[in-house]
Amino acid sequence: MDFSGYDLIGDVHGCARTLKQLLQRLGYQCRGGCYRHPQRQAIFIGDIVDRGTGVREALLLVREMVAQGAAQIVLGNHEYNCIAYNEPARPGSKHQYLRDHSPRNQRMLRETLEQMEPYAQEWQDHLRWFRRIPLYLEMEHFRVVHACWDENLIQRLKQLQVQDLSDDDFLHRTVERDSFEWLVADRLLRGTYLRLPNDAVMESAEGFRRYVYRTNFWSRNPQRHGDVVFQPDPLPEHLACLPLTETEREKLLHYGPEQPPLFIGHYWRQGIPAPITPNIACLDYSAVKAGRLVAYRMDNEQALSADKFVWVDVDPRDLAE
Repeated sequence: MDFSGYDLIGDVHGCARTLKQLLQRLGYQCRGGCYRHPQRQAIFIGDIVDRGTGVREALLLVREMVAQGAAQIVLGNHEYNCIAYNEPARPGSKHQYLRDHSPRNQRMLRETLEQMEPYAQEWQDHLRWFRRIPLYLEMEHFRVVHACWDENLIQRLKQLQVQDLSDDDFLHRTVERDSFEWLVADRLLRGTYLRLPNDAVMESAEGFRRYVYRTNFWSRNPQRHGDVVFQPDPLPEHLACLPLTETEREKLLHYGPEQPPLFIGHYWRQGIPAPITPNIACLDYSAVKAGRLVAYRMDNEQALSADKFVWVDVDPRDLAE
């Protein structure tokens, strides 16, 4: 089917009721157990799971849309976390699983694991599906990735004909720090970051100690740490004002204004949705933190517009206590 346009949808995080409301606002109707639009296709930015109360319902809804061609999806870091948490490590490894079952990791996946516990076989099927979800999408007029578009990494993925994590060897190498596979999972699914200057430590809103901060990948000629920070927790001013070293500047990526429009999620934005730059839009507006579930109605424009965003406030029933 040829579609007249695409509706890109940000991080759902188990907010199934809110997702249904957003789809209905966008003109999708549930027919034959699948939400579909007569002329358009949805594209999910990843992170369907974790945090909210409707993880299973959201998963089933999105999978059915993808299966019937009503939607596409890219992998999010939370789907990757589920894969790694449940994938046994190979003999000789010092760990039992690719992702340790530490209190921190259990806390991150708690809602998903608890909600899927009564559906063990179904959960295993979801995990196999996660491994077949594309790491990125490159459409005719725009691009989609969960956190960061790294052209060099993606060109190499194309050369290797790797689109997802279905290959066992590739998957297992994603936990080998600084390998190409690790860089792919880290950069595309979690974004870019720098160490906090002066060996500083920050505590996130969720109580995690952080030694790095998330950076954007579109600033032109940034000079200070505050010029590139891109996360909900701002840097303290005494750190934000410090100059970037040449080594730090070399670690930054730059997605230029001449590149095709790019859609990302991941970053827990707040406020009224709007493009970050004329060719970059983040669609994660903290739905599961009493924010908004956001979509962008893409019609092949090259300059993104604030009036193309559509959103609904999160349904309180989707929020875990």
